[in-house]
Amino acid sequence: MTSRATPEQDLLFRSDALEVCRAIAKPRFDLVYLDPPFNVGGAFTARTRAGETRGRRTKASGPDAYDDAWGGRASFLAMLRPRLAALRDVMKPEASLWLHLDYRTVHYAKVMCDEIFGSGAFRGEIVWAPGNGARGQGPSITHQTLLIFSRDPSDAARVVWNANDPALREPFAATSLEMHFRKRTPDGRLYRERTINGKTYRYFADHGRKLGSVWSDIPGMNANTPLRKEATGYPTQKPERLLERIIRAASRPGDTVADLMCGSGTTLVVAARLGRRFVGGDASELAIATTSRRLELAGVPFRLVAAGRSRRDAVQAGGPAGVGP
Repeated sequence: MTSRATPEQDLLFRSDALEVCRAIAKPRFDLVYLDPPFNVGGAFTARTRAGETRGRRTKASGPDAYDDAWGGRASFLAMLRPRLAALRDVMKPEASLWLHLDYRTVHYAKVMCDEIFGSGAFRGEIVWAPGNGARGQGPSITHQTLLIFSRDPSDAARVVWNANDPALREPFAATSLEMHFRKRTPDGRLYRERTINGKTYRYFADHGRKLGSVWSDIPGMNANTPLRKEATGYPTQKPERLLERIIRAASRPGDTVADLMCGSGTTLVVAARLGRRFVGGDASELAIATTSRRLELAGVPFRLVAAGRSRRDAVQAGGPAGVGP
């Protein structure tokens, strides 16, 4: 594991995202990942023991994890708006926010985020294809979308983006290697050279090319649950590889990563492994129990903040205080 900051800086709030933001005294987050409910409708359940099922409620379901019934898109967006605005206020100038949604609300959320952050704050989007099979008749939608925003349009150029990190590179196509990479260094590395405006640039084949905006190489949990040791039984759990790529792309070691709808805790576990600090939170008791257990099994120290603490009691020297073990 990468060297990390002191464990008392790693926090898990048993609270709604708004309460957590109120407990943060100043801009503190270097990266925010937010994976809210998708406005699917109904309650979602977890699998906590053999014989139970996870996902939408059935007769065989385990305990409720969260409720995703909002009474319509307008109500869902009304829930999301103040939480996004509160997160904006505790982001550092170099930070980015990644909002993970699907076709049900992502286009409306994009317009809303343009209003909250400013249209010039939009940094791009990632289309994630988790590899689950198509269903139903007609063109089945098999991808999800992550919208990326800076804190403010004036901060857009400052956002951390580690373009040369191996997590954001992919191998060149075989035809490209054959056609263009025909030279070798004395130690055997294939490369090509291009001259632009009188200056010659060298590109190495083993460095790969920049990864595009469509990520289809990271299978979702539903496609591989029986094979994944990381599965917790929590509904809509995201794979660690997805969060690893996001965190490596948009933060640096020692930075603070926030996930205030943390579900099963994937973001927090991966952040710790990559040498980042974290602030997690969730209003679901089952989510907090699942995340706590997962962090403990991974040997990650953290401090649990109970819900309902006032700002005066929770904030000290730029961060929450009075936290139990």
